Amino acid sequence: MGKTSSNQRLPRAKGIDMAAYYTVKECESRVKRIVLPDRNRQIVEEFITILGMKERFKEHDVPIPNKIVMFGPPGTGKTLTAFYVATRLELPLLLVRLDAVIHSHLGETASNVRKIFEYAKATPCVLFLDEFDAIARTRENNDEVKEMSRVVNTLLQCLDEFEGDSIFMAATNLETELDHAIWRRFDTKMAYSLPDEKERDQYISLLIGGFGQEDHLQSIAASILQGSSYAEMEQIVLKAKRKAIIEDSLLRADHIEEAFAEYQPKR
Repeated sequence: MGKTSSNQRLPRAKGIDMAAYYTVKECESRVKRIVLPDRNRQIVEEFITILGMKERFKEHDVPIPNKIVMFGPPGTGKTLTAFYVATRLELPLLLVRLDAVIHSHLGETASNVRKIFEYAKATPCVLFLDEFDAIARTRENNDEVKEMSRVVNTLLQCLDEFEGDSIFMAATNLETELDHAIWRRFDTKMAYSLPDEKERDQYISLLIGGFGQEDHLQSIAASILQGSSYAEMEQIVLKAKRKAIIEDSLLRADHIEEAFAEYQPKR
């Protein structure tokens, strides 16, 4: 990674005060099991294609997209998509730790926001903010300290000035809470929802992989896990695999059922 001035307090070797740094190889290892809805896969593919045709778009004076917002329920693949985009673009991923960015003195929070964007402008990466609504909440009807509007204003300036070879990605479960001006700054928007039957079946197949299983287990598991998020399915199938390993047996439907009951996914 490139050097930055010491007063920014950003990179320190490969650790970053306000973010976790993932190399391209680390990103790649995290996306071996990813299922993107067809529409979102199309959006990602088009986004990447455009980035590979920068000169052509410049000729036509058409801006290059560099900001993506993802919204939808927890556990539906938003964070994984950020790792996937970083992998496809062969860029490191900078996952911002909001607990480190948000300070009791809101002036410090605004300063921290500017620092991470300045770093991303100077160092090609995928800059990713999860729980984006924590710093981008609407300035209308905001019951919090009015100073929070300064953070939103700083964020707006950073988005307007964001340029170079980096990509900014944000994720939220509360898209209706985002400030309207912030929302308008994103050139690419991706909606996420709980997996449908096809996506659920595909993901369960990836999760089970080459693990020995009884006949028809996948269809049974898909039925048991109906209404589950990707994150919930992953934890339940992993728990079921542990049970099968302890018993030195094939993965069975009762393992999935027991794991589901123990995990107690919220509905």
